[in-house]
Amino acid sequence: QVQLVESGGGSVQPGGSLRLSCAASGNINELYWTAWFRQVPGKEREGVATLYYDGSVTHFAESMKGRLSISQDRAKNTLYLQMNSLKIEDSGIYYCAAAKARIPYSLWLRANWYNYWGQGIQVTVSS
Repeated sequence: QVQLVESGGGSVQPGGSLRLSCAASGNINELYWTAWFRQVPGKEREGVATLYYDGSVTHFAESMKGRLSISQDRAKNTLYLQMNSLKIEDSGIYYCAAAKARIPYSLWLRANWYNYWGQGIQVTVSS
């Protein structure tokens, strides 16, 4: 089992930045991918960024590409999502997720491939 706890959410004005953190514990050595998803009311959970376990590969949602970076501190077992130039439509609940198996090509941002989830944290972008 793996436990994930997000932190760092909050409110920010358009154009601002936020960094989300996700602290992982448990059997983290079994993980292949860790990721961030966003969900807004009435819509499916959308993958925004994912990172291979060794940090060598990243993938980003087209809607946020160029404004995000995903990274990890393995000594702290923590995953980060740096979000810049935030837009109102970036608002939502952000979830940290982890996958314990390989994910097929091009499906890295599909929620059904992820086994472990954090409780979610609110990000609000408004003026």
